[in-house]
Amino acid sequence: MEDEEHSEEQSIIVRTAIPADVKYVYPILEEMERSAKVRGTGIAKRTPQALCKKIYDGKAVIALAENGDWAGFAYVEVWSNGQYVSNSGMIVNPIYRNQGVAKAIKQQVFDLARTMYPDATVFSITTGAAIMKMNHQLGFEPVTYSAITRDEKFWDQCKQCVNYPILSANNRERCLCTAMAFFPEKEAKPVQVKRKMAAALS
Repeated sequence: MEDEEHSEEQSIIVRTAIPADVKYVYPILEEMERSAKVRGTGIAKRTPQALCKKIYDGKAVIALAENGDWAGFAYVEVWSNGQYVSNSGMIVNPIYRNQGVAKAIKQQVFDLARTMYPDATVFSITTGAAIMKMNHQLGFEPVTYSAITRDEKFWDQCKQCVNYPILSANNRERCLCTAMAFFPEKEAKPVQVKRKMAAALS
């Protein structure tokens, strides 16, 4: 699931994380857990090693303020042998919220997922209205849970959420989270139509 207060506004850079950024892993993890407690939900327990691997593998996006603070973070997770990918672990440092950081990270991690796995369905499950709005702007559409990965490892993460009994009682078909997905084949159709039209006119 994904997450979305003020400081003096600083210039913030959003980019693919590099190995040197592993120094931010512990404060990022601490904020993930703190934020989940505030929301009253559970989150998948992420280990420092897991986040470091995402960074080393080039599958993470980080936002950094000019003073060196981490401002936000997210990463790409792969499911069902690459058939599905999710934009996971979205977190924004509280002192940099309401400055467009979440939206910039969301765009960057989405672009990263599309570049690395162009044929995969990109999905997200969330209860956050702000995340749903950003997903919609990127071309995601609401879907049933059956339209996203059935990978057991993904659904096992939900066991730490306070709402898991609801999910379990409904055979993992519905819960309080809204599932949204971006289907790459739907994006390709307009391009194919244009090519056919161009060929017909040439």
